[in-house]
Amino acid sequence: MAICVQEAFKTIPDALGEVREAVDFCRYYAQQARDGLQPIELPGPTGERNVLRFDGRGVWATIAPWNFPLAIFLGQTVAALVAGNSVVAKPAPQTPRIAARAVELAHEAGVPKDALILLPGGPEVGAALTADRRVMGVAFTGSTATARKIARTLLEDDSRPIVPLIAETGGINAMIVDSTALPEQVVADVVTSAFRSAGQRCSALRVLLLQEEIAGTTIEMLKGAMDTLRLGDPADPATDVGPVIDQTAYDKLMAYRGRTDVVKTLDAPAEGLFVPPTLVHLDRIEDLTQEWFGPILHVATWPAGKLAETIAAVNAKGYGLTMGLHSRIARAAEETEALAQVGNLYVNRSMIGAVVGSQPFGGEGLSGTGPKAGGPHYLHRFVVERAVSIDTTSAGGNATLLSLDEGGI
Repeated sequence: MAICVQEAFKTIPDALGEVREAVDFCRYYAQQARDGLQPIELPGPTGERNVLRFDGRGVWATIAPWNFPLAIFLGQTVAALVAGNSVVAKPAPQTPRIAARAVELAHEAGVPKDALILLPGGPEVGAALTADRRVMGVAFTGSTATARKIARTLLEDDSRPIVPLIAETGGINAMIVDSTALPEQVVADVVTSAFRSAGQRCSALRVLLLQEEIAGTTIEMLKGAMDTLRLGDPADPATDVGPVIDQTAYDKLMAYRGRTDVVKTLDAPAEGLFVPPTLVHLDRIEDLTQEWFGPILHVATWPAGKLAETIAAVNAKGYGLTMGLHSRIARAAEETEALAQVGNLYVNRSMIGAVVGSQPFGGEGLSGTGPKAGGPHYLHRFVVERAVSIDTTSAGGNATLLSLDEGGI
């Protein structure tokens, strides 16, 4: 937790959540391997034995982001290991210390040192790793642009085997609120979803879509709730919002913020990379063309009776990570569930904090390839399936397989 606070600028509650999630990944994937990766006996004609077995692919490269430098780093890595692979694990260049400590603990726990190798470095190291023909699979969490580069690298060498890529990228995540929603609950969930972790979560709320009739009052309540947020040292238990990860992120976010129609912002400490939580007005959702990875929340309105059209406008962005809905109408929830093209839909709750095993996480479209991390299908992407069929009859005198004890060779 201390390294998460010092290196990734996580608040103490976020650091605690990070460690807990890392533990959850380890335990969950271990149990999934016991339950789901054992050989399966398949039906067949009498006298025939058919078995489907799962074997590791070889060497996997796992490339982790800085925003979850322990949980995602370790989750990807232990999934590959428990499926029977060796792993070269590359942390983000901003957060190598937490990764080094995690690998050190894994080795102390009994993971062979030659089965798990830490490879710190920047983009050039990641490029060399994914280009290496010995790498038989890549698990990556980060930007959509980098995921595209990795996909091209894996395919450009015609002599290389076709290997899998598991990519989890970002999203322009929307929360839709209708006039029946409970405003106090909406505001609390918006503040958590948009500003916790300084907005530096893939799942974070990026655009709030309010039904026109309730927009004014909800925005006023939201502005009041934002005033209660405390910015400061992430090691201080009273801090709600810490600094962003580095100077590059700070400069990019502050430059964008300066070009927007700011509805509400906060004062930030004079020293440090603090991007103040900011509420930005949009005329329409189409005006937001990319993800801004920080505590900047956009707000727009939608007319009553146009829920399906509003969801379609969100889908049209091409991303598909998270979406939220606040409504007390069951039909609205059912319609959103049917139409939303996202990996994770959250109804009447915050949009962050997916729980391993209960809320498998991952997107579609520009937001990822699947399968979903922390879900029952994740490990199968790390293995090859091999079917074996054996004729167990003695027809012809040669079909029976003998064990060594029975004189077989």
